[in-house]
Amino acid sequence: MLGDSLTAGYGLAPAEAFPAQLEKALLDAGHDVAVINAGVSGDTTAGGLARLDWSLADEPHLVIVELGGNDALRGLPPEQTRQNLATIITRLKERGIVVLLAGMRAPRNLGSDYYSKFDNLYPALSAQYAVALYPFFLDGVATIPGYNQTDGIHPNPNGVAVIVRNLLPTLVPLLDQAAASR
Repeated sequence: MLGDSLTAGYGLAPAEAFPAQLEKALLDAGHDVAVINAGVSGDTTAGGLARLDWSLADEPHLVIVELGGNDALRGLPPEQTRQNLATIITRLKERGIVVLLAGMRAPRNLGSDYYSKFDNLYPALSAQYAVALYPFFLDGVATIPGYNQTDGIHPNPNGVAVIVRNLLPTLVPLLDQAAASR
């Protein structure tokens, strides 16, 4: 998983972080996988792009790209976010790596012009580069106090469990695709 604090597990024990919970769920379902946590708290798409090559040292077969939330929180231009994600996707595909793009949504206080451009860049990238899309990484968790830490941004262990459950139907078919591509 290439991501930001939502991947890194900000405020959580390592076993509670998304990659660890995802790995456990996949192993429990009989999938022989190792989920590598390449999350860096505070990372933007530019940061993810800058560290992409060394993040791939373990030669993954599939990468979940969970980046962009910090771009939106900082009000960075959606075009810049889109270009960084496009470059990440292109580089992953050039290596024969299956990609699952996890979408984000911009805060609504940035105005409809901004959040429309930002929110729509994920489906557009998915279509343009023919990669799978999980439309909103925090689906079912965002704005729900019982699923978030006190900051209201980062999921607690129960929120992470919801994200894992919601994401699995999109991810599982890609595991076969990743295995076949090797």
